[in-house]
Amino acid sequence: MDVDTAAQTCTDVVDAVSEAVVTDREFLETVLSGALARGHVLLEDVPGTGKTLTARSLATALGLEFTRIQFTPDLLPADITGSHVYDAATESFTFNRGPVFANVVLADEINRAPPKTQAALLEAMEEGQVSVDGETRQLPDPFFVIATQNPVEQEGTFRLPEAQRDRFAVKAGIGYPNRVGERELIDRRADRTATTPEVSQVVPDDALRNLQTVPETVSVADGVRDYVVDVGRATREDDRVDVGVSPRGTQRLFEVARARAVLHGREYVAPEDVKRVARPVLVHRLVLTGEATVEQTDPADVVADVLDRVEVPAVS
Repeated sequence: MDVDTAAQTCTDVVDAVSEAVVTDREFLETVLSGALARGHVLLEDVPGTGKTLTARSLATALGLEFTRIQFTPDLLPADITGSHVYDAATESFTFNRGPVFANVVLADEINRAPPKTQAALLEAMEEGQVSVDGETRQLPDPFFVIATQNPVEQEGTFRLPEAQRDRFAVKAGIGYPNRVGERELIDRRADRTATTPEVSQVVPDDALRNLQTVPETVSVADGVRDYVVDVGRATREDDRVDVGVSPRGTQRLFEVARARAVLHGREYVAPEDVKRVARPVLVHRLVLTGEATVEQTDPADVVADVLDRVEVPAVS
């Protein structure tokens, strides 16, 4: 698949999801770019804004097997990965696969489960496999997690561990629609009998696997590569930051920038691609100092200041 074909395919997918989810188009492109970069996506916002619908619609439009895991305080790791069950007929144990064995796994309200259960996804997200009772089992290919979480200030939520937040390629918030968008929601609901809108598959079954190979063909000039590194390193030098972006985060910035270039039909990465994806890729990876936290510093402001400080390369 070439870049032009990939860009058109991505446009078809975003158009299909937009038929169900009333939101900013850039938000949907951010979510899709995370998938193209072979990463995972974290969606954070208040309940009722369409996070779950976005995940389900994207999986359907891409023709991928989809499962949903509702995270609750009593959810156990085995409820995610699966477990061995004794079969009296054969006098042996058989493995019952958990819901993590799917192409797209929606971890719904992931921060309502305790950290031990949240961590059950770590191996799956990083290695594409799970280990159960000493046995390693491969997950389907492609595989990616779309996790939703409510703001940590809400009752009954647990903050995601830093190691797990670092596994998400991008984090995005869907936000409330504007007045026109909210009126459109009402009009759409009035024109159908089902309470939830349905999306049809718009690409072949192997489309995502093919799409994920295209960013690897995108060229990135030396100046842009240096820019990616400098942006990541600058977050570690900010006085308001206790733990800056990890080398993994810097690589994710590079990968998602290439994916954005594909979405826009370009065979090269421009500095603007890096700047546009920096916030969703970097903000959730920053750990602020105690003083900055007390002063209610927004990590997004730190990333914005870093982008202002780091010199943008001139690329012909």
